[in-house]
Amino acid sequence: MTLVKWTRRGAMAAAGAMFALGALAGPVAAQTPPGVLIVGQIAEPKSLDPAAVTAVNDFRILVNIYEGLTRYKSGTLEVEPALATGWEISEDGTEYTFKLREGVTFHDGTGFDAEAVKFNFDRMLDESHPFHDTGPFPLSFFFSAVEETTVVDPLTVKFKLNAPYAPFLSNLAYPTGLMVSPAAVEAGGKDFGRSPVGTGPFKFEEWKSNERVVVTRNDAYWGEKAGTEAVVFRPITDANTRVAEMLAGGIDMMVEVPPTSLSQFGSGFEVAQQAGPHVWFLILNAKEGPFADKRVRQAANYAINKSAIVDNVLEGTAAVAAGPTPPAFAWAYNESLEPYPYDPEKAKALLADAGAEGAELTFFVTEGGSGMLDPIAMGTAIQADLAAVGLKVKIETYEWNTFLGEVNPGLEGKADMAEMAWMTNDPDTLPFLALRTDAWPDKGGFNSGYYSNPEVDKLLEAARVATDQGERAKLYQQMQVIVQEDAPWVFVANWKQNAVTSERVQNFGLEPSFLLHLGTVVKN
Repeated sequence: MTLVKWTRRGAMAAAGAMFALGALAGPVAAQTPPGVLIVGQIAEPKSLDPAAVTAVNDFRILVNIYEGLTRYKSGTLEVEPALATGWEISEDGTEYTFKLREGVTFHDGTGFDAEAVKFNFDRMLDESHPFHDTGPFPLSFFFSAVEETTVVDPLTVKFKLNAPYAPFLSNLAYPTGLMVSPAAVEAGGKDFGRSPVGTGPFKFEEWKSNERVVVTRNDAYWGEKAGTEAVVFRPITDANTRVAEMLAGGIDMMVEVPPTSLSQFGSGFEVAQQAGPHVWFLILNAKEGPFADKRVRQAANYAINKSAIVDNVLEGTAAVAAGPTPPAFAWAYNESLEPYPYDPEKAKALLADAGAEGAELTFFVTEGGSGMLDPIAMGTAIQADLAAVGLKVKIETYEWNTFLGEVNPGLEGKADMAEMAWMTNDPDTLPFLALRTDAWPDKGGFNSGYYSNPEVDKLLEAARVATDQGERAKLYQQMQVIVQEDAPWVFVANWKQNAVTSERVQNFGLEPSFLLHLGTVVKN
């Protein structure tokens, strides 16, 4: 089609412009055609099946192709109806009944109904389902409380939970809950993630590995039609190259702009910023090696000058983190916690007490990824700070998807520490998936450092079934105190996300969910 032909020519033209014009202060006019939005992504997507991925980089594409029963109200993390028009909750909090929107079709022409909803959740949660092998389903934890999904009638579906589950509606709005076409899964099988079919404002057109993902306007969309004819997501893993392409006019939008590059975007560009629930941390291997001793984990928190990283590496685009819960969750955040102060002498004393002076550490660092900020520069600064207290740190650097393949299965036998960042939808999500004993990698979770504290486990289990938000808040705040003391992570930074657009892009705004909704965007 014409669009695809343009993207092939345009990619080469933009590359040439990058070298010739990268130093200019403003974009080059008419590098990209009107009606086609070119987005510079931070990495190649792993899959376009919402049940199979974990990275916000992938989610930013998926939310334009698919929709869930609920969604986040624009500018907030509050839940509102989407493919469902409303819902009722039983008095005991264990049954949710949803009324579905009429007249919605998937991009392949098949109808969206209660049977499709049941198919989606059974595929994810029922190991005997004929298409469960189209997984993996790494975030099925989000819906582990679902005991049964029942079709009441074509436009009514009921979820029976094994206990009250406070984050359920919010998790339905998260990309893991996006609805895929059952017919497309049946046709594509394990390859469905290469040919996605949803109900959203854009439909899938093409995925050329390491070059682009192209989506085009869904003219049969049940809601307001998209403002652009197409969106091209281009993976440009090197941040400096993304900046140069943006300055040269080869792309119309880039996300996660390096803090040191923001000042380059003056006249002809718009910089968007939005606070959200983000935390950047170091996973410490609490199962084996030096960090199996809490004193050494605490020493690392004292040894790293987090304020210098925030002020000098990130140029003030983040705040020092105090614990595992981002302050964006104001109702659940423990404001009494203070970050570990920078205290190298305290770190040295703890290391001496633990007999860990001069310990050798392997440190996994990524080249870039969702919410990872400036990971190489941050990793280098962290290495230097740990060296200053006598720890010998060897860095191993990986491309983002390779990095996840190394870290998510666990650090045992491989590394002592690894960079990580999470952007979440509910204060339950990160600690439940990454701090519980039952979330160790061999149990299907993301607790890659093997932290375990029975009291934290109890608090997290209680918080997710508490129906009163005030009670939930108390439980999360108690958890934060214990986790900060146990120091399974080095708590580094809470980031304010950013994006840059050319002046030809209208109606764009960042969301606190960190998702990239482009349906309302207009490209002149």
